[in-house]
Amino acid sequence: MASVTQKVVADEEEAKQTPIHGDILEKILSHVPLLDLVPASHVSRAWNHAVSSSLRNFIMLKPWLVVHTQSTRSPYLTTAHAYDPRSHVWIEFRQPPIKYVSTLRSSHSNLLYMLSPSKLSFSFDPLHLTWHHADAPFVWRTDPIVAVVGRRVIVAGGSCDFEDDPLAVEIYDIESREWDTCQSMPAVLKDSAASTWLSIAANDRNLFVTEKYSGMTHTYDPETKTWCGPYDLRPEPCIFYSVIAFSDDRLILIGLIGDGDSLGVKLWEVDSDTFNCKEIGEMPLCLIEKLKMEIFQVSSIGVCLAGNIAYIYNPSEVEEIVMCELVAGGCRWRSVRNVVASDRNWMERFVFTCSDVGIDDVNRALRSENLRFAMKTSCGGES
Repeated sequence: MASVTQKVVADEEEAKQTPIHGDILEKILSHVPLLDLVPASHVSRAWNHAVSSSLRNFIMLKPWLVVHTQSTRSPYLTTAHAYDPRSHVWIEFRQPPIKYVSTLRSSHSNLLYMLSPSKLSFSFDPLHLTWHHADAPFVWRTDPIVAVVGRRVIVAGGSCDFEDDPLAVEIYDIESREWDTCQSMPAVLKDSAASTWLSIAANDRNLFVTEKYSGMTHTYDPETKTWCGPYDLRPEPCIFYSVIAFSDDRLILIGLIGDGDSLGVKLWEVDSDTFNCKEIGEMPLCLIEKLKMEIFQVSSIGVCLAGNIAYIYNPSEVEEIVMCELVAGGCRWRSVRNVVASDRNWMERFVFTCSDVGIDDVNRALRSENLRFAMKTSCGGES
């Protein structure tokens, strides 16, 4: 009985110390950046409940874009900054540089990896707090496609000229930590079996591989180790460059269209069984202008997509990023100034990832001894 009385007294004291409570507090918290909700949840039991309720009832979290930089000179230092589109703020990750293995690369939106002749290192959690390390695949490769499908890492193509099979496929099982050789990529991909020429998307079951310039698409099932296709993924004949990505469980095609005098960017939803395409929306011309270089037209695009948000950028001109939010009946567009590139060092490479980040991910990061966050600035413009 005494313990019950003590709890009642404690709750009354807590209520006195929390003049703002209930729906009002939850509504206020709905405007607070995710980064600040973590300490707010530790204020008291009432605030913890309010944060949880606000996340459940008022806050619609949006995927973060993470911009990684890597110096092209020894000691190849890395940095990371994130953009939170809900709060329109940039966040600096203050942490030790990623241990250098080789050139830092990204794949299908949230996979970071480095591949050397002796080691494969990769990370696919939302904030890349955990890195996995494995022996290198048996075939030496310089520019393969790399994807995580379920518990497997698929490494295909991109082999050196002295290797016997330029289409070789190997699978690394994350649980057993063993490599397995598999059926090679389709022979029709012989001249384009590298990440330079191929765009990939992955869900928990299959890998989708699309030639960027032709739209020819194949699928790979790591469970049965079989390839299917080709499928024509070019809904309009004027598409000259295309990339694919997953929005939750929807396959999305983003294509550059044009005839030399005009340029456009369109999005389609792809039926992953029939490969029929349904147009979702088209980028406004004013935002296409932001992607262009001073002299040349846009010849390629990079895309990071998670949840219902796609970040589209020009790999040669990363100062401006276009954000497309997939909403019922179409797209909502805005531009985002890449503050990481404002003081761009031309001896740095930019690598982009994107993922859904929740309060548990931020809480875990804040508990890490090696990682601290710092707010940078707010930015972005509506269109």
